Amino acid sequence: MKLATTRTRAQARRIDAHELAREQREISISEFFVKNRHLLGFDSPARALLMAVKEAVDNALDACEDAGILPEVAVDIEPKGGNVFRIGVQDNGPGIVDAQIGRIFGKLLYGSKFHALRQSRGQQGMGIPAAGMYGQLTTGEPMRVLTRTGPRVPARELVLSIDTAKNRPKIHRRAAIDWNVPHGTRVEIELEGHHHHGQRSVAEYLRQTALANPHATIRLEDAGGERSVHQRTVRRRPPRPRAIAPHPHGVELGTLIAMLASTRRRTLSGFLVHELSRIGAQTAAAILQTARLRPSMAPSTIPREKARALHAAMAQAKVSAPPTDCLVPIGAALVSKSLQAQVDAAFYTALTRPPSVYRGHPFQVEVGIAYGHGERAGEHDGRERLAADQPVRLFRLANRVPLLFQPGACAITQAVIDTNWHHYGLQQGKAALPLGPLAIFVHIASVWVPFTSEAKEAIAHYPEIEHELRLALQECGRRLARHLAASRRVREREERRARIERYVPHIATALQELLELDDSGRAAIVTRLDTLLHAEESETP
Repeated sequence: MKLATTRTRAQARRIDAHELAREQREISISEFFVKNRHLLGFDSPARALLMAVKEAVDNALDACEDAGILPEVAVDIEPKGGNVFRIGVQDNGPGIVDAQIGRIFGKLLYGSKFHALRQSRGQQGMGIPAAGMYGQLTTGEPMRVLTRTGPRVPARELVLSIDTAKNRPKIHRRAAIDWNVPHGTRVEIELEGHHHHGQRSVAEYLRQTALANPHATIRLEDAGGERSVHQRTVRRRPPRPRAIAPHPHGVELGTLIAMLASTRRRTLSGFLVHELSRIGAQTAAAILQTARLRPSMAPSTIPREKARALHAAMAQAKVSAPPTDCLVPIGAALVSKSLQAQVDAAFYTALTRPPSVYRGHPFQVEVGIAYGHGERAGEHDGRERLAADQPVRLFRLANRVPLLFQPGACAITQAVIDTNWHHYGLQQGKAALPLGPLAIFVHIASVWVPFTSEAKEAIAHYPEIEHELRLALQECGRRLARHLAASRRVREREERRARIERYVPHIATALQELLELDDSGRAAIVTRLDTLLHAEESETP
């Protein structure tokens, strides 16, 4: 008993501040995500394999489009034994200069997209390094990168891993090699994963990527040796979006204070005109007058209370919506064409909503629908065929990237559920997706997509985004209702004609007997009745 009491007292010993201080140390971003890899989407072997391919393909498409190149992307998955696979993703992009390879692939939160307000697939600079880090964690193998910037320069090979304690690349091998590719990049990652087929597989992700990127050719050789190719359906490259300055109605107070402290502009009026969008000289003067600040003041000298007054004046100012050349929507015509290439249906329609704004960030919503034949689900002519007794097929995309996971947490799914599809001729249970042979394609293009997590799989529920989604879905629903009504009229007319045609011979025989006509008279009656029937059909709207 005495020994136990002594231990209890020792455990309860107070620890002073100096001892606590010795236990404190800095945590790198890499260390944090090694222990919290589920935040990046690497929470299961099946999902991890898909996420690694996704991040590499997104980087490849962005690189090609930034360089004005029609993308050619090849994905191969090679089993290495057990549940270990080596994935390879190769593109025909501009390549990467030697000094940047290590930072791009071996350092989290490093990239060119975070500070640029323009539409892009990557936003945070964590995707491909996180995939390499997951491979390194599960198999101990480093990442291999091949890249070439042009036919007149040798290709470079870099084998690297991530020093998670310092969040920096650890180079294992760097060499010039022969590679029969004029320009492009290939990344190889060996990782623990699970390869499967179905709606959340690599093959499905690439199919939906092709749906949203009709200008790209995407090839897959999966772990079973099966090959598939999604050929581009258009040869026109999407225009490169232009980066815009922050909009005054979307800048928060802390961000404004940081911008004032770091700007190189010498005057407050110059800062407003040149570092914020949609502010001209007159608007800047009005804002400064409302905030009671001199235009010639140096931005870096503005105290916090004055910055608060400036922020309030900016919020009250009448400023136009942000420019929209920072966005590159797919376009209604291409959405419809892509749906026709992927889904076997009888009716297609699509629309692109005018640009709107949330928190000062411009965005656009696009919706397309394909209404099928209502037969058993499967494939027909290489295209997906939809079933009448199944929930609708929903394609969710953001900045041309498919969202395959977390549908229940996504504003897109909720907007589809909240739309009353009974009005448009479909069955729908309470708080559920509608039933029917229907595919719904929803794409959100934005300079900053509000994802619910770093895994980038669901759109946050912003009222402005939900409003635009609702309007787009309702318009497509009205078009579907008109198509169904027209189809119903045609079907009723055909049924009516079939019924009449069935009785025409009997009517002609009765008239022949009543009028005592010969066979030629009976034939004339049949011809006349048939003429009247066709005339009625041509007059029916």
